Amino acid sequence: MIWTAGFRTAVISPYEQIQFTAPRGFADQTVRQVLHMAGGGELLRVRLTNRYGRAPLTIAAATAATEHGQSALTFDGAEKLTIPPGEEAVSDPVDLSIAAGADLVLSLYLPEETGLATYSHMPMETAHIVGGNHVTSPALPKAEQVEARFYVSGVDVLTPDDTAIAVAFGDSWFEGVGTTTGANNRSVDFLNRRLKPGWVVNQGIAGNRLLRDNVGEHALARFDRDVLSVPGLTHVLVHFGINDLVLPSMTGEPPATSDALIEGFKALAYRAHQADLKILAATIGPFGGAVLRGIGTSEGLAVRREVNDWIRTTGTFDAVFDVARAVENPEVPDCIHPGLDSGDGMHLNDRGAHAMADAVDLETLAL
Repeated sequence: MIWTAGFRTAVISPYEQIQFTAPRGFADQTVRQVLHMAGGGELLRVRLTNRYGRAPLTIAAATAATEHGQSALTFDGAEKLTIPPGEEAVSDPVDLSIAAGADLVLSLYLPEETGLATYSHMPMETAHIVGGNHVTSPALPKAEQVEARFYVSGVDVLTPDDTAIAVAFGDSWFEGVGTTTGANNRSVDFLNRRLKPGWVVNQGIAGNRLLRDNVGEHALARFDRDVLSVPGLTHVLVHFGINDLVLPSMTGEPPATSDALIEGFKALAYRAHQADLKILAATIGPFGGAVLRGIGTSEGLAVRREVNDWIRTTGTFDAVFDVARAVENPEVPDCIHPGLDSGDGMHLNDRGAHAMADAVDLETLAL
C-alpha cells in the first residue's frame, strides 16, 4: 500500500501584487471546508500549510468528517499544533475510508490571531466561518461564507501499490473559475467522472502563469512541489498561457512572446520526461471576448494562435488535447462559444468545462 494524493489544492500568498479576492486572517474562529475527493482509500491524512504565513500558525483542534463518521485530527499524537512560517504539517493517519467523488469536511479551530492566511483563492467552493471552537458541531447555521480555502493543501489516501494518478497543472481553466460554486463542475471533476481506474488531482491556480510570478509562483517554479511530489504520479496535464498574455495589461509588463512561451512549454516537457512522466498539453483557450478592456489584445491573440499551432504540431508532448477547438466560437475562433462562456469572455461555464474535459482522449491518459 502507498500514500498518495486523493485531493490537492494549490495555494498562493496573501501578499501578491495582483489579488482577485481579498485575503484575510482569523482569530478565535472555526473554519469549515468541503474538500471534494478525486480519489479514495482505506485511510486518510490531511495536509495543512502555513507556506506563506509570516507568523506561526496555531491550530488548537481539527476534525475530518466523511459519510463514515467524524474523527479528531492529531499530529504526532497531539490535537494541538503550531506550524512555523513557510512550513507544512501532515496529520496522523485517520481510520476513515473515503470514496473517489465523495466529500471530506475539514474543520479547523484557530484560537489566536493568524495574520493573513495562505489560501486557494478561487476554488469554486465555500468556506464556513464562525466564532469559537465548533470543530465537532454537526452544523454551523449562522456561519459567514467565503469563497476560498484556507490553510489546507491536500488529503492523502492509502491505496494499493499500483495506483496511478495524474495532476492537472495550470490556471483558472483547471481551478474552475466560471463554473457553479459548490457543484464540482470544474473541468477536472468532469474528467474524473470519465476515468476508471485512476484519477486526476487539481493543482490549478486562477491567474497563474507559465513564465512569471503573480498570481502564485509561476509554473516552472512550482513544478517540483505541485507535480513531482505526488506519489504514484504517471501523467501531468498542463493548461497555461492565457495569463502570460493578458495579465501584463494589468501590471504594465510586456506580454510574453510566442518564442518565450514555446521555450517554457519545452522546459515543462523536459522536466516531466526526466521524471518519467507522460505530459499532455492543452492548447491555449480563447479570450478574445473578454469583457475587461484591454485584455483581448490583437497582439496577444496573435501569439495565442502561433503557440497553439506549435502545440498541435510539435512532437514535444506525449499528447495534445485541443481545448481551444473544443470551446471556440466557430464564427469567431478567438472567442469562447456563447453557450460555453461563463459570461466574462475569459472563463468556461459548466458546459464549457465539460467540453474541456471531453477534449482529453482517455487513451492518452491510461492510468
